[in-house]
Amino acid sequence: MGKNVIETDLTGKVAVVTGASGTLCSVFCIALANAGAKVALLGRNLGKLNELAAKIEAEGGVAKGYACNVLSKDNCIAVAEQVQEDLGPCDILINGAGGNNTRANTDKEFFEMPDLDNDTVTFFDLDENSVQNVFNLNWVGTLLPTQAFARQMVGREGCNILNISSMNAYTPLTKIPAYSASKAAVTNFTQWLAVHFSKVGIRVNAIAPGFFAAEQNAKLLFNDDGTPTERTKKILTSTPMGRFGDSQKDLVGSVLFLLNNDAAGFITGITLPIDGGFSAYSGV
Repeated sequence: MGKNVIETDLTGKVAVVTGASGTLCSVFCIALANAGAKVALLGRNLGKLNELAAKIEAEGGVAKGYACNVLSKDNCIAVAEQVQEDLGPCDILINGAGGNNTRANTDKEFFEMPDLDNDTVTFFDLDENSVQNVFNLNWVGTLLPTQAFARQMVGREGCNILNISSMNAYTPLTKIPAYSASKAAVTNFTQWLAVHFSKVGIRVNAIAPGFFAAEQNAKLLFNDDGTPTERTKKILTSTPMGRFGDSQKDLVGSVLFLLNNDAAGFITGITLPIDGGFSAYSGV
């Protein structure tokens, strides 16, 4: 007997991805297009989005870039209307917009009394506006696009929302309290949305990537000369599989699985860890 392999066929589906030009989400966009979806690429840099759309179309896919501010409900609604006019109503929404701000980080893992009298950035020095910006980008930046695009989904069977959480949502990493808290909010919101939309044809799930080397965390992981930082050494020691994740090999399959209504049709409200065993390892 042959293997029972379920492939995700998204032919005829319209997929909307926020943060589409980012390191991880650009990979998701290409995978969605390869699976047959028409992909709306949303982000702040229309030039990058158009470059990605051109790449997808050169490979035979369908994609179009849209400048979108995920922190403006009016703008999200306007973009949603344009996407529907251009490509059709949204079937899949991936909320990929997010990020951190170094001014919302502490310098050290542990507070020590002498830190009050030197130049160390402590918990007490965290910039209020930066903390709010991080929380807004990750949490409100998930809420508002969902309000705009889920309106096109309600009452239509087989629609999906996929949020991007993080392993920080379960166990907060040191130094980045705002980012960790905002991703915990995304995980909680995923559960809330799954229940709320359970009667109208929408499944809502999330993925929680572990450590994937990307542009936004490069300064935390590598020194200017490219050598690993002490934080990177600790990460790899705490990851049983002993490596960073590969977005193409380690994330795409999970994303397509959760969007597959045949393979995952009874799965909603979960956040799937993709972390090389990081969350399972106690350190001893």
